[in-house]
Amino acid sequence: MPESDESLTSRRPIEAVLLDFHGTLAQVEDAVRWVTRAAQSLGDTLERSKATVLADRLTTAGRAGGPKPQRVPAHLAEVWADRDLSADAHRACYTGLAATVDEGLATPLYDRLLLADGWQLYADTVPTLQALRAAGVPVAVVSNIGFDLRALAQDLGFADLVDAFVLSYEVGLIKPDPAIFWNACAALRVDPERALMVGDTPADAGAAAAGCPVLVLPESEPGKVHGLGGILRLL
Repeated sequence: MPESDESLTSRRPIEAVLLDFHGTLAQVEDAVRWVTRAAQSLGDTLERSKATVLADRLTTAGRAGGPKPQRVPAHLAEVWADRDLSADAHRACYTGLAATVDEGLATPLYDRLLLADGWQLYADTVPTLQALRAAGVPVAVVSNIGFDLRALAQDLGFADLVDAFVLSYEVGLIKPDPAIFWNACAALRVDPERALMVGDTPADAGAAAAGCPVLVLPESEPGKVHGLGGILRLL
């Protein structure tokens, strides 16, 4: 069971914070908006009914930031397995999955993943990061991801509040492997037992095996308060 706020602070004083990105700091845009904006980039205007049907089919096929596909086609099995270890595999995986539904939209759909307009920060993301910076607490973003998050973070307005980005495709490690959390702790020069890992999935909770205390947040509506302020109570 998760440890209480009191037990975390009394036994393991927090000196640094490790944060997941997707589902913790931000959420991908609504699926219908995703499809509509991708089509607009090609000069096509989709009726909402058609966009809704396409969005449902594309989400089922497998969307980065969405649920895992119900079935991965055999020709995409290798890039699916490597999607968080290689930028090329990540793009090939998700454009390939989208192409099983609409080949013409596959690339524009993927490209929205790289744009700030394709994401929505939770309401308490920046305020919490600002409070951590003011308190002198270093922060690392630890993400299973196949593209460079730094430019996106800059456009979303929080890059300057992060001390290190530990990205799976760069370090060759994927959560819940304890080594990726050790890598992040080393980047912040903090012992694992004094680095709080904050995420939203069992993969993030894998930091416990690395010796880190863990805070797993429940799902929140995109753009709303996500409970990140709880981090400040654990310092």
